[in-house]
Amino acid sequence: MKTNIIRIGNSQGVRIPKILLEQSRLGTEVELEVQNEMIVIRSATQPRDGWAEQFRLMSECGDDKMIDEDPGEQTDWDKEEWEW
Repeated sequence: MKTNIIRIGNSQGVRIPKILLEQSRLGTEVELEVQNEMIVIRSATQPRDGWAEQFRLMSECGDDKMIDEDPGEQTDWDKEEWEW
């Protein structure tokens, strides 16, 4: 499908036909990137997207343990420096 580049204020843009938007399932926010002299438009990624899957994989590998052996144990700093 061909279209024209149009002037939008001091910028330029492309009108994306409704059918292409529906087929691509793009939301209202997108990311643009240049790859091999092409402009790629993709749905914007969400912060922490994919974290749940990574946490699940960490758990399966046993890599989700606490760093401190006993988190309830007070350190010297807790005993001497901290004021309650």
